[in-house]
Amino acid sequence: MILYGIGSPIVVDVEESLYRAGLPLVAGIANHPGAVHLPEGARILAPEEIADAERDLPFLVPLFTPGHRHAAAGEAARRGFSRPLTLIDPSVAAPRHLNLGPGSYVNAGCSLGSGSVFGAFVFINRGASLGHHVRGGEYVSVGPGAVLAGHVRLGTGAFVGAGATILPEVTIGANAVVGAGAVVTKDVPDGGLALGNPARIVRRDIGGYRGIAVP
Repeated sequence: MILYGIGSPIVVDVEESLYRAGLPLVAGIANHPGAVHLPEGARILAPEEIADAERDLPFLVPLFTPGHRHAAAGEAARRGFSRPLTLIDPSVAAPRHLNLGPGSYVNAGCSLGSGSVFGAFVFINRGASLGHHVRGGEYVSVGPGAVLAGHVRLGTGAFVGAGATILPEVTIGANAVVGAGAVVTKDVPDGGLALGNPARIVRRDIGGYRGIAVP
């Protein structure tokens, strides 16, 4: 396994999931200058040091911000990586009827409802609970402890903060953000920011989490 982009602290959780799944980490790619967060002793490569043997391996992008994950995945593809891995932590009881797109990651302790479908490079963080028949686009991020009821829809690049609750049949638009702890009872438009309990739309033009939209 290769981890492409190791500047986020969340990389340690992804590395633990790889360990529990019995998938050896060959290297982490430090694609930007700055701190790296792999455990001590892990092999770290700069992009110019990548060899064909590494390019042939499956890879994950351990970045929680949708826009950053999108950019790093595109960079990995341009550098010759073509095998995005889908990884569900072994602690998670994955339902038989679940479709996760390539490059997606589900962290430890999550609960996943049956009949759900997600696009590529989705990131579902620790202890999130997703109901049945959730539909998620590419590069969706769901924060730790979030609760999504049945038939929730998440647009491309949508971000759900830690501990948020989304009620049944609610749609969160593309590049929309649900703040931590929010309780969402109504649809959130594309690029909208929903905060509070009950949540209200406080902005409609944020351009994605941290201002970075996923095209």
